[in-house]
Amino acid sequence: MMTTNNNAETPASEDAAVLSGAAKVETGKSLITLEGLTKVFETEEVETHALSNIHLNIRQGEWVAIVGPSGSGKSTLLAVLGLLDTTTRGTYLLDGKSVLDLSASDRALVRNRHIGFIFQSFNLIGDLTVFENVELPLTYRGMPAAERKQRVEKALDKVGMAHRARHMPGQLSGGQQQRVAVARAVAGDPLILLADEPTGNLDSKNGEAVMQLLSELHKAGATICMVTHDPAHARVATRTVSLFDGRVVQDEQRR
Repeated sequence: MMTTNNNAETPASEDAAVLSGAAKVETGKSLITLEGLTKVFETEEVETHALSNIHLNIRQGEWVAIVGPSGSGKSTLLAVLGLLDTTTRGTYLLDGKSVLDLSASDRALVRNRHIGFIFQSFNLIGDLTVFENVELPLTYRGMPAAERKQRVEKALDKVGMAHRARHMPGQLSGGQQQRVAVARAVAGDPLILLADEPTGNLDSKNGEAVMQLLSELHKAGATICMVTHDPAHARVATRTVSLFDGRVVQDEQRR
């Protein structure tokens, strides 16, 4: 499962600056291109290939489900896509720009501007209100208060949580907390949403509600890459990529 306290903004390199210039891309344009991506964990006794020679292209408007058994590399791949982890070798282009060689500060900038995260454990800050949780990444951007307010209200309305804006996370159910996490992810208008087992900590009813919300976001144009263990949830996606021992063993396009 991925974790992060992402989204501090710092001066950017040339590639990061180019990425930060435009949050909109043409319909169907390639957003993510991976070529020969490999991640190796080394110890004194063993070398583990978490990802092996991954080739993957994700286009705008796709909903890609990444599936596979435990230890197949799903969460590692999502962490690399989210610039939360580095690779041993290979190429990663985000919206046509190489991002693997960016500095840590520039990677944080790209995450903040262009990648929305939805985590299994919600990752809300307990002593901030719902509104403040959704607003925080926008604050790190240096966005004016009026624009932040407008974006947060729009995002909370989109997920049906506007009436809970002044509540604390501890006052919400798990399903409601995940809706707030989705609002936080979409408020910044990212290029892509990365969801790591978004229903993993929810009961079946709330899990289905979150999947319905993701479906609505996808129909509205969102690009989603989601790790899931649930075959039924994977079938909702437009495409399923299956991993085994760090390799892509199947890539199925549904529609």
